[in-house]
Amino acid sequence: MNTPNKLTLARMIATPIFMAVMLIDFPYHYTVALVLFALASITDAIDGHLARKNNMITDFGKFMDPLADKMLTTAAYLGFMFVYGGTKWGWHIVVITFIVLFSEFAVSSIRLVAVNNGGEVVAANMWGKCKTASQMVGIVFALGVLAFFEFVKGVDVEIIFTLHYVIIALFWLSAVLCAVSGAIYIWNGRKYIANAK
Repeated sequence: MNTPNKLTLARMIATPIFMAVMLIDFPYHYTVALVLFALASITDAIDGHLARKNNMITDFGKFMDPLADKMLTTAAYLGFMFVYGGTKWGWHIVVITFIVLFSEFAVSSIRLVAVNNGGEVVAANMWGKCKTASQMVGIVFALGVLAFFEFVKGVDVEIIFTLHYVIIALFWLSAVLCAVSGAIYIWNGRKYIANAK
C-alpha cells in the first residue's frame, strides 16, 4: 500500500477518535477536537498531492479518499447536532446534516453502481472538491469558535450570536455545494443507473 493510501486510512481511523473527543465532556475537548480535525484535514491535501506528484493514483485511492472525507465531515456534523441540540440553531444543523447525508449516500451509491456495471471508479468532480473544502473550512471555524469559548470567558452576547450566525452561514454554503455537486455527480453517472441490472 502506497503512502497516499496509508494517509487515507489514517484519516478514516482518526474519525471515530475525533468524534469521541468532540462529544466527551472534558477540559478543552473542543480544542483537542479542533487539532485532530485539522490534522486529519491536512492529510487529505497531502495524500492527493503525493498521489498526483508521484503518479501513485490508484482505484483504491479514488474510491476511498472521498469516502474518508465523507466519514470525517459527517462525524463532525453529527457531533454539532449534539452541540447545538435544544438551541435556536439546532434545526439548521439537523436540516444541513440531512442534506449532506442524503447527497453523500446518493453519490456513494452511484460510485458503487458504476464499479459493478462498468468496472470504472468515478473520481470526485470539481464541485465535489469545492464542497469538501467548504465543509472543512466551516467545521474548522466552528470548532475554533467552540475552542475559543473554552479559553475566553464572559464573551459579549452579541459577539457570541454573530459567531454562531457565521457558523450557520458557512454550514449552509457547504450544504448547497453538497446538493449541487451531488446532483451533478448523479447526472454524470446516469448511464450507470440506466445500465444497472
